[in-house]
Amino acid sequence: MDVLSDVITVARTGRPRSAYVRWHAPWGQRFAAVPGSAGFQVVLEGSCWLLPHDGAPLRLDAGDVLFLPHGSGHTLADHFESEVDAPTCAPNDLELTESYASDTVDPTGRNGPVTVVLCGAYRLDPSQAHPFLLTLPELIHLPADPTRYPELDAAVRLLAAEVGNPRLGTSATVPALLDTLLMYILRIWLARQPQAERATGWAAALNDPALTAALHAIHRAPAEPWTVAKLAAEAGLSRAAFARRFSALTGQPPLAYLTWWRMTTAARLLRATDAPLRAIATQVGYTSEFAFANAFKRTHGRAPGTYRRKD
Repeated sequence: MDVLSDVITVARTGRPRSAYVRWHAPWGQRFAAVPGSAGFQVVLEGSCWLLPHDGAPLRLDAGDVLFLPHGSGHTLADHFESEVDAPTCAPNDLELTESYASDTVDPTGRNGPVTVVLCGAYRLDPSQAHPFLLTLPELIHLPADPTRYPELDAAVRLLAAEVGNPRLGTSATVPALLDTLLMYILRIWLARQPQAERATGWAAALNDPALTAALHAIHRAPAEPWTVAKLAAEAGLSRAAFARRFSALTGQPPLAYLTWWRMTTAARLLRATDAPLRAIATQVGYTSEFAFANAFKRTHGRAPGTYRRKD
């Protein structure tokens, strides 16, 4: 697994939830904040406006993707001066479903221009959120640009085709496409960061070939008895230069990140499998079950067995 794939795999829980909504102008809809999730809006037809709680209105056109990594509340409307008289909408109000995008029609019956939006959320486990996710801005807007973002455009088109005309297999296809959409959003956001903003932080680390080589090694084989020297060799740097660069960009020493990743992997295995503790300890690089249990409790505040039994 590469780092970005793991970032999504360990943090996301369940299947992404979505709704396919048609609104007839004039309209306005508030979306409640959803802690522990990442929200998204994809404009499939027509246009609308994002009305942030603070800041200038933002026009969204067909093909635009709006991503809210921290589940922030927001408002959409057909025009930036429209009255928003609809009550705040929580995810379940739009019949978000675990299987495929539901078809929800604006109940007002107005005859104005139509806007079609795919909205929904990825549920996240805060205890397993990668530090990279925590550094993302409140809002990421990716304007439609088939020439610059052909993969994102293709994913949006496929989603529009599936949710606009549900068929056999749609319940499996839509969640897979939503996962693909999330990957493209994060990949594009990383690539878009100005060089000046890549000096520090996880965006810089994931754009640094030397550090990504070491990070991939950790994620690929967490049980390996890694040392700073071995990771520096993976990065193609001297031990001292690697340690300085890793700490400067990620905010923690290499072996501290290794321990965090091992404990995050162990937490996922405890919840997702019935493997014995000794086997999980071995998979994350501990030859002693006792040492593993102590390290796990220091990280998660609970013994592995207690963590596994939690509802």
